[in-house]
Amino acid sequence: MDQTPHPELKIAQAPQTLREIVLERMRAAIISGYFKSGERLVERTLCDQLGVSRSVVREVIRILETEGLVESLPNKGPIVACLDWDQARQIYDIRLLLEKGAARACAEVAGDETKAALRAALADLDAAFHSNSGLFAATTRFYEVIFQAAGHHIAWEIVQRLNGRISRLRALTLATSERHVSGPARMARICAAIVANDPDAAAQAVDDHLTEASAIARRLLSDEGKA
Repeated sequence: MDQTPHPELKIAQAPQTLREIVLERMRAAIISGYFKSGERLVERTLCDQLGVSRSVVREVIRILETEGLVESLPNKGPIVACLDWDQARQIYDIRLLLEKGAARACAEVAGDETKAALRAALADLDAAFHSNSGLFAATTRFYEVIFQAAGHHIAWEIVQRLNGRISRLRALTLATSERHVSGPARMARICAAIVANDPDAAAQAVDDHLTEASAIARRLLSDEGKA
């Protein structure tokens, strides 16, 4: 029997699984610094804190290991991965190369649709910054628009693999008062250059943003190493 599809019956977005919820919360707890670098992640304690089984906790920890947020040590078990300046420097070097290239390419080809999407992503980022909620997801979305519009899909895959560690560094630098220009203001400059179809200005805006963030991270991580 043929039936006309009813729009209200269709599930637009599948509900999150328990594993996905736990993964989001664990990732956020590491990025925010609730779980400190080098801190042991004890399965029994996590099960009690999260109210889930050991199998879920173990699966989530394995995923966080692939993201570089957790590492397992012999005779010690999983710990929050330590983030030192040498690792951070490499991440910033990769970001600088990939993000400058994507911003430049995006500015060269951006049409009305891309510009509207980028403005909307910037508005969401600004709202997240002032509400102190969902900032890292909003920032990721902003960059996703740039990389996808530029056609730099492989580069975006690389950025996504580093995104957990990028977000840790972002949380570290955003927590300081050393920024001469706020994060959202830096993003606004990148957006303005792309909207103006100015590749050189877009690349320079990315360079200015990451150069300042890198310098802040270097000082903070160097100080941690001396403590």
